[in-house]
Amino acid sequence: MEPLDLLAHIPLFKGLSSEDRAALAALLRVQKVKAGEVLFRKGSEGTTLYIIQSGAVKIVLPSRLGDEMIVTIFSAGDFFGEMALLDGMPRSADAVAVDPSRLLLLNRADFLHFLKKSDGAIESIFSILSARLRKTDDLLEDTSFLNIPARFAKKLLELGETFGRRESGSMEISLRLTQKDLADMVGATRESINKELRALREKGIVSVSGQTLRINDVTRLLRRVR
Repeated sequence: MEPLDLLAHIPLFKGLSSEDRAALAALLRVQKVKAGEVLFRKGSEGTTLYIIQSGAVKIVLPSRLGDEMIVTIFSAGDFFGEMALLDGMPRSADAVAVDPSRLLLLNRADFLHFLKKSDGAIESIFSILSARLRKTDDLLEDTSFLNIPARFAKKLLELGETFGRRESGSMEISLRLTQKDLADMVGATRESINKELRALREKGIVSVSGQTLRINDVTRLLRRVR
């Protein structure tokens, strides 16, 4: 999708006039990244808003001990990196490309100027930030109250809804995620996720082929969350 068309589909920008969107699109820079490439690290200066034109990017919270938690994965049409632009503080997490990705970059000065001109954009960004905060709260609640099998099943279903191709009763997820990535997303060890994945495969609930994970029986997987 071309930058101008992409902006029209992003909640933060779709309320703009076509002239304002065209002016904003002209300010965007393109960056292509490989899978595994780091866009920024926690603590670095925030000078850029990122919009994903294609591909996927994970937002990661690192710990001093070297552990990680993947907070979320953004895909085409999503934007990220806005927090540091709004408060002027350093980045609060790492951002790493999951797949080869094409990104559109908007610098801080242009982004803030855009917000000052659009009341609708300010309302939209507050709504989006609120939704992201609620998602983080849900993640903390899941980690506190759901066991690993339930958390893993729920995460697979979320990935299926966001990145999967749905067929009758099944979903196919093509995303470059390792078992460590999956473990980091649910706050578990790689060994425990390996064990859960093996159990799901033995039951025929999921199957794995290369980079593709297929949820063969969505209903049975959903039962593991309840």
